Amino acid sequence: MKKPKKIFIVPCLIALCLFAAISVAVAKGGVFIVAVFSELKEKGVPVEWHVKEWKGRADAQIVDDGTAKGALHLKSNGTSTALYKEISLDIKDYPYLNWRWKVTKIPTGGDVRKRKTDDEAAQIYVVFPKFPSQINSRMLGYIWDSNAPAGSEVTSAKLSTTKYIVVKSGAQELGKWFYEKRNVYEDYKRLFGEEPPMVGSIALMIDSDDTETSAESFFGDIYLSE
Repeated sequence: MKKPKKIFIVPCLIALCLFAAISVAVAKGGVFIVAVFSELKEKGVPVEWHVKEWKGRADAQIVDDGTAKGALHLKSNGTSTALYKEISLDIKDYPYLNWRWKVTKIPTGGDVRKRKTDDEAAQIYVVFPKFPSQINSRMLGYIWDSNAPAGSEVTSAKLSTTKYIVVKSGAQELGKWFYEKRNVYEDYKRLFGEEPPMVGSIALMIDSDDTETSAESFFGDIYLSE
């Protein structure tokens, strides 16, 4: 993702797009549902989400968010892991990404602007496969960084086809739930300077391997809207 080793979705997405892949999300009345964690009761990784582990084992499960709703709980202890869900849509049809998240621990010293400290407690990516070369695939990430100021727009120090927008920063708002809404279509055009290709997946990630520290975050429901 931020590191060359984190380009995990591209191979499966190539097959996804070449063979008219199936979207496992659902479109309903102007809303394209990606995840309804709030209604899940089972433990472990939710159905239709896939796990990728670069360093260490993934620590992800559905828990009560404190208001009797389900949430995806992610933890990292010097690890680098992600969950991703394959979808297929034109972002122009559903340009707004909506999600709910909470961070309870940020990786000490993490900073997306620096190659050696590229760790974040909460990251949500929209992935755009681009052919013919796998390395051309674009990733647009919305992150909660430890040190980069909120509002920063950053090109990955490790992979130029990954762009970040820092939505939240630092420890001042730890332990609070926030609802976010971003116009992915406009963000993509501004950061990549082109019309976006089809979306191939949504990914959630947590890592603290570069800083060798720990991190913890929660994600609530995720959907795209008109």
